[in-house]
Amino acid sequence: MPQPTIYIAITDHGFGHAARTAAIARQLQQLLPSIDIIIATTAPRWLLECYIDRDFGYRQRSFDVGVVQTDSLNMNLDATLIRWHDLIAKKDEIIAEEVAFCQAHNVCLVFADAPPLATLIADKIGVPCWMSGNFGWDFIYRDFGREFTPIADWIGECYGLCDRLFRVPLHESMDRFPAIEDVGLTGGDPKYPLADIRAKFQLTQPKSQTILLTFGGLSIDAIPYQNVQKFPDYQFITLDARAPDLPNLIKVRDRAYRPVDFMPLCDRVVSKPGYATYAEALKLEIPIVSLTRAGFAESAIILNGMQDYGYHQVISPEQFFTTDWDFLNQPLQPPRLNSKLATDGNNAIASAIAAYLAE
Repeated sequence: MPQPTIYIAITDHGFGHAARTAAIARQLQQLLPSIDIIIATTAPRWLLECYIDRDFGYRQRSFDVGVVQTDSLNMNLDATLIRWHDLIAKKDEIIAEEVAFCQAHNVCLVFADAPPLATLIADKIGVPCWMSGNFGWDFIYRDFGREFTPIADWIGECYGLCDRLFRVPLHESMDRFPAIEDVGLTGGDPKYPLADIRAKFQLTQPKSQTILLTFGGLSIDAIPYQNVQKFPDYQFITLDARAPDLPNLIKVRDRAYRPVDFMPLCDRVVSKPGYATYAEALKLEIPIVSLTRAGFAESAIILNGMQDYGYHQVISPEQFFTTDWDFLNQPLQPPRLNSKLATDGNNAIASAIAAYLAE
């Protein structure tokens, strides 16, 4: 009997969707070692390998657009609209190619986060399509103006074909999906001994004087790194290869390391709104200092969730880009709620997939 094969399609938007989906794939391999996993995405293979320990198939394919961005904060809506029109014009060709590929590899389940074309591919193959996420792209596009309305309507229709949605915390309603199952936070977990990281990167300051700066796979332009020198008693960590050489700024150039690997050593994380970073910090109970982000509908939802469940500080882009970072001298705010978020999302989703594929 052939081994079960799962085809995982990941949206074309930054690194966060790829990271959180790869964390689920890793858990799935642990639960079902015999599984064959094929990951279809434009995210780089090295990023997936940071999360997945064992071998997997890698198919570099584009299924959607996400939002065209110059960095992690600035969007180009005109380019986004053009790319969507091009993709929709080619969708039948894309679907046919992926259906043929999946049939040749005996795919028995499509899992996605959350390109709408995945539902149409699964429908043509005749297998279920399961998804995970905290928002649908139609939710994002409806805020972009009426030029995006036909695309949002079409995406909503595609999501209506999803057989099972695993809805993670910090979510919009996602009520276009017909079958919703709520699960806990997803995302990566630290995988290196903390003492080894301290030694390798010469982290000499205690946790209370260590701050992680992380702004997603696209980072952001013109980070005022010179401000770290105004806090000589602190050490700052960045994975931004473009960062300058400063005495108290530790630059991590090795791609094997991820922000989550450093979080347990940090007093706080300075970031922009993004589910993957928020989820990993909330799972580890690491405070978050977050910029606000206008124009992206997910941001307000996850900012509210971050304030509800974690120690936090919310700052404006102006406070980050044009001041001397005095916000770091201000006290963090406690969570607004006493309850905790479930953190079992990786295992809950992987267990459901493993149970289905083992039938």
